[in-house]
Amino acid sequence: MEPLKILFALVAILNPVGAVPVFLTITRNRPPRERLRMALTTAGAVAAVLIGALLAGEAVLAFFDISVASFRVGGGILILVMAMAMLHGSPTHAKNTPEETAEAAKEDATSVAIVPLAMPLLAGPGSIGTVILYADRYQAMAERMTIIGLILVVAMIVLGCLVLAVNIGRRLGGTGIKVLTRLMGLLLAAIAVEFIAEGLGELLPGLARAD
Repeated sequence: MEPLKILFALVAILNPVGAVPVFLTITRNRPPRERLRMALTTAGAVAAVLIGALLAGEAVLAFFDISVASFRVGGGILILVMAMAMLHGSPTHAKNTPEETAEAAKEDATSVAIVPLAMPLLAGPGSIGTVILYADRYQAMAERMTIIGLILVVAMIVLGCLVLAVNIGRRLGGTGIKVLTRLMGLLLAAIAVEFIAEGLGELLPGLARAD
């Protein structure tokens, strides 16, 4: 098991720094205490969604009779699309739309922290799919507990980025955030290709290179 690889993959696909501009837009007219409460709620919801995907994701696939190999290919393609959008420095609408962001600024703080901040902006289809794929790959109890620990670490990183959103936005600016987003997108593209290759290798064994 490669904990650092899983951690970097989750951080890249959640891209908490990339969520800073959206968080600042939504919380523009809210007091600091409410921003902190929203950040805590968002981080907790991210952890809950991803841990839920880890524990129940395979059962959901089995219920719909979807093979993990097919899910690897489909999830890999989705992650690759997200990575391409990140490489171009633009957010992908697979996570959220500008209309959703504008509407969220008017909503209750708690509900906004969960939708759209926690889901789908951070814990979106790509990150949920990634957790399910890692759950299939690492099924031992110790490995699952390690992944849960990594998810909690990622949630703490999300919390830190949101709590420091004003400072991050001021220091990095739009250009700095786009540069980091592109770097995350490059890493994410490599992870997506790995998932797609693994899935195709299982679905079409003839494509796999013989040893």
